[in-house]
Amino acid sequence: MQSLNLKLSTDFITGTRSFVPGPSFGEERRQCLSFRVSYRNCRIVACSVERDGNGEGTSSSSGSGSDHSPGSFLSRSQTYAMLKQQMKVAAQSEDYEEAARIRDSLKSFEEEEPVLRLHRLLKEAIADEQFEDAARYRDELKEIAPHSLLNCSSDATTLGIRVQVRSLYIEGRSQPSKGQYFFAYRIRITNNSDRPVQLLRRHWIITDAKGKTENVWGVGVIGEQPVILPRTAFEYSSACPLCTPNGRMEGDFEMKHIDKAGSPTFNVAIAPFSLSILGDGSGDAF
Repeated sequence: MQSLNLKLSTDFITGTRSFVPGPSFGEERRQCLSFRVSYRNCRIVACSVERDGNGEGTSSSSGSGSDHSPGSFLSRSQTYAMLKQQMKVAAQSEDYEEAARIRDSLKSFEEEEPVLRLHRLLKEAIADEQFEDAARYRDELKEIAPHSLLNCSSDATTLGIRVQVRSLYIEGRSQPSKGQYFFAYRIRITNNSDRPVQLLRRHWIITDAKGKTENVWGVGVIGEQPVILPRTAFEYSSACPLCTPNGRMEGDFEMKHIDKAGSPTFNVAIAPFSLSILGDGSGDAF
C-alpha cells in the first residue's frame, strides 16, 4: 500500500460546499491515500453516459469518434479513468489475463484519443525542434480541449514571495464510476524578500470541467498561520475532491510583513494549475 504524507483538513472541497473532515483526520496527521481492494470479481463497465436535453442517457464508447467537443472529451476522460481503475482491480485480484487485456485497451485508447495523441505529438515535436508542427498541434488542442494545455504545476512571484504548486491525481481515493475524483497538491512558499512575512488567509477559485466555479476562503493553511523568514520556505500538502476528471485551481494568499507594526496586508498570487487524471508528464515541479 502506498501513501502520501499530507498535512490536511482545511482545503477539502466537494460539490458546492466545504467538506470538514472528522476528528480522525487531524491537522498534522498523515493521511493514507490508498485503499485495499477486498473483492475479486469486480468489473467496471468501460463506458460513460451523457444526458440529452430531456435528461435521457445515451452511451458513449471509448473510441475517439468524430466528436471533439469539450463534453465529449469529458466523457472520454471518465472512460479512461474507469479503464485504469479496472486494470488496477484486475491486477490486485490476480486476474492477470484480464489486466493484460485492459492494458492493451488502454494503449489503444491512448493512441486513438485525440487529446492524448496531440499531447504526445506536441511533446515529440518540441523534443525534435519541429516548432511549426508543435504550433499546429498546440492550436488543435486549443480548439478541442483548451484546458488541457494548462500544466499540473504553476509558479508565480509577488513582491518577492514565490508560490510553487504541483497537483497529482490520487487514483486510490477516486471512484470514476460515481463521478468522484481526488487530487492532492503540494505547495512551497519561498520568501525571497528581505522582510519576514506571515500568511494570514487563503482564497481558492476551483473550476471543474463543466465550468462550475467555487470560491473558498479560509484562515491560514492546514490550521496554521506560518511566519516565513527571509530566504526560507514553507511547504504543505492538501487535497481537493472534484466531480469531474479534470479542472483547475488558482487563488491567492493574504500576507503581511511583521517586522513593522501596522504594516498593511497584501495578496500573493497562486497561478492557475490543472487538476487532471491525465497529468502532464512534467514530473515534479520542485
